Amino acid sequence: MASGTDQAVGLGLVAVSLVIFTYYTTWVILLPFIDSQHVIHKYFLPRAYAVAIPLAAGLLLLLFVGVFITCVMLKNQVTKKAR
Repeated sequence: MASGTDQAVGLGLVAVSLVIFTYYTTWVILLPFIDSQHVIHKYFLPRAYAVAIPLAAGLLLLLFVGVFITCVMLKNQVTKKAR
């Protein structure tokens, strides 16, 4: 069973994910249908970032996964040679 701290951290991560999902969904799906002079547009970045930010995040994720796999493979090679 998870401790109280683990549950609080998990709840915080779920809450942050829900806020980001709601913001992005509103930005990408609803905002194009709202008049460009409406006051709500000042709370969102330009639409070009709607593609650039997830693309950059995906590339960073792939980079970190690749670096992790490379480190694990190199560490396994070193331990095999030491035996």
